[in-house]
Amino acid sequence: MRALLCKQFAPLDQLSIEALPIPEPKAGHVVIAVKAASLNFPDALMCQGLYQIKPPTPFVPGAEYAGVVHSVGEGVTHFKVGDRVIAPIGQGGFAEYAEAPAVRLAPLPPAMSFDEGASFVFTYATTLHALQDVGALKPGETVLILGASGGVGTAAIQLAKLMGATVIAAASNDEKLALCKSLGADHLVDYTKENWREQVTAIVGKKGVEMVYDAVGGVYAEPALRSLGWRGRYLVIGFAAGDIPKIPLNLALLSERQILGVFWGDSVARDPKGHLRNVQQLGAWFAEGKLPIAITERVPLDGVIDALKRLSTRKAMGKIVVTMG
Repeated sequence: MRALLCKQFAPLDQLSIEALPIPEPKAGHVVIAVKAASLNFPDALMCQGLYQIKPPTPFVPGAEYAGVVHSVGEGVTHFKVGDRVIAPIGQGGFAEYAEAPAVRLAPLPPAMSFDEGASFVFTYATTLHALQDVGALKPGETVLILGASGGVGTAAIQLAKLMGATVIAAASNDEKLALCKSLGADHLVDYTKENWREQVTAIVGKKGVEMVYDAVGGVYAEPALRSLGWRGRYLVIGFAAGDIPKIPLNLALLSERQILGVFWGDSVARDPKGHLRNVQQLGAWFAEGKLPIAITERVPLDGVIDALKRLSTRKAMGKIVVTMG
């Protein structure tokens, strides 16, 4: 089989497509014929040794994928060869075959394509956990989304609108803002402009926004925090800009603003029932036609290195899917 291999933590140029043997499933595991895998920002960070999780090298990246069960290991009874599955495993997806623990898999809903299944859990479950569980977003509130054209950003637009919020989408160029508009954003802000915070104020007035969803960090964080009104909530999602901002804490004291961290992966382990409820809610919205998965690009396995580079430099939009075969 062919697979993307990370032999050591290094720049993305050092990743390679190589021939590897098809794995044999260990007890409690299955081997999946991968049909689609999505790119997530942590994939690029993990390959460079910049993520909080550092797997032993060499490893095959690709946190989230979907496919068909190819073989099953000893003790696996709830999946069989031929079953369509979603695998939000954390690695292994950028390959034609992947071994995964059976307990981590979920059936792919009949109405969901492999591309959609590979793009469903990480960004949407992270975002619903952020908006609902951590931020307690209420209907009628206004949320400012930084990095709104990215994977979690597009999910945030869609889910915030489903939850009854007004969305201000902040991104870095007209093409990205057009994508945000197409997904339902009510207002658009180009945060490469020096007056971008004034653009936000022109929309919401002195009351400020009720919530900031920040997957970018860097120089955008402090102006966004200052855009919050009384008891506004600032959700820390990630740092796509590369720099972890240093925030003057007096900005939290003023207006009793709250700075709230979002660590979805740990929350799943600590509250699996809550995670299951969220996934069921997402599945229901999808089945009702209310949550189309925002896939913007499809690439073959040979194109994944270039796609990871564009993702890591914030040149990509929406959700990129790697298709196999």
